[in-house]
Amino acid sequence: MLDVLQNRIYRRLFSAQVIALVGTGLMTVALGLLAYDLAKADAGAVLGTALAIKMIAYVGIAPIAQAFADRVPRRTLLVVLDLIRASVAVCLPFVTEIWQIYLLIFVLQTASASFTPTFQATIPDILPNEEDYTKALSLSRLAYDLESLISPMLAAALLTAISFHNLFTGTVVGFLISAALVVSVTLPATTPGPRRGIWERTTRGIRIYLATPRLRGLLAICLAVSAAGAMVLVNTVVIVKARFGLGEAEVAWALAAFGGGSMIAALTLPRILEKMPDRPVMVAGAAVLVIGTASGSLIPTYSLLLLIWFVIGFGYSAAQTPSGRLLRRSAHAEDRPTLFAAQFALSHAAWLLCYPLAGRFGAAWGLQFTFIVMSLIGFFGVMLALKLWPAGDSSDMTHDHPDLPPDHPHLRKYAKNHTHCHTFVVDDLHRAWPQNSGA
Repeated sequence: MLDVLQNRIYRRLFSAQVIALVGTGLMTVALGLLAYDLAKADAGAVLGTALAIKMIAYVGIAPIAQAFADRVPRRTLLVVLDLIRASVAVCLPFVTEIWQIYLLIFVLQTASASFTPTFQATIPDILPNEEDYTKALSLSRLAYDLESLISPMLAAALLTAISFHNLFTGTVVGFLISAALVVSVTLPATTPGPRRGIWERTTRGIRIYLATPRLRGLLAICLAVSAAGAMVLVNTVVIVKARFGLGEAEVAWALAAFGGGSMIAALTLPRILEKMPDRPVMVAGAAVLVIGTASGSLIPTYSLLLLIWFVIGFGYSAAQTPSGRLLRRSAHAEDRPTLFAAQFALSHAAWLLCYPLAGRFGAAWGLQFTFIVMSLIGFFGVMLALKLWPAGDSSDMTHDHPDLPPDHPHLRKYAKNHTHCHTFVVDDLHRAWPQNSGA
């Protein structure tokens, strides 16, 4: 997997991603302490509101930002957004009112909602070979998992010597180093599409997304991922401290078990995806999430919790890591950034639904009932994915598209593995609907 880092441009961008993630992790810890400093017992409500603001920014801003992103050089855009995020982090230690937290978090997450899809859409242009791109996706997943383990430990070590306010300095430095690494490379130029109106540009990515069968299936899988992930992220502390009467260290170990399962999946996925198509791997991962979440209603001991969280972490990574491959093969280069922005917004809409459900249902009706409800939501997502995403996906079959140019993403040839041939009618939004088929 690490051989993909031999590519100098990708190596520097990956380093920028890792450093920015660590800085963001430090900010997450510091923000929780800042909220407690300002709100005391109401700190949970403050953080819950900040999380909701983050998701609203992700869902609402990403498609709008990408509507204009192709008019700006990628490197310039990424650097400016990193500088905006650093500027917000500079302001956070001086916050004295709760509303100031909300305002700064909205600005920072708005910048992130523009940065992340642009960054993700750049990687396929740097690594055009699908095998290399798959390794990059797994490395990215691994980076997120490692950050969730390393940042809290680093923050704990730093807090023995400095005030929590100084943790924001680490965030600022992280974003500045990220910007410097982006400046140090030359990125592929954005491929501008034809001139379109604002509404057309803003909604194009979502319309392409919802018109593509495999991506509709991906959205259903995102629902299953969000249902299981929300239970882990929202209720781990409640399960460990309230049900088992354990301490903060055990909370950290439980989250580490989840991250460990995810990392193991990320390390094994490139080899698995060389032998199997994306659909069965992702559906199987989502099914593991459903089974793991349902098992959560029967957790009798802390040791079993660690095992279930490890299994859920494995399914979590298997279900979502290959998603970039689906997005890459579902659009021309000029539409790729807006399609990644659509995935960013729609997947976070699923989280925006599941986060409050996991929290409110757990508080009102108990965790056992909530585990069952969230597993049913995940099961619905899996069934919907099986229905929306055809088993004979167009990426795995030979197709005849007389109206499309030979280099169109929907004209990939896999005749050596499949004997089906379908004729599709495809409009300007890449819709692919079976017109007639036969074995």
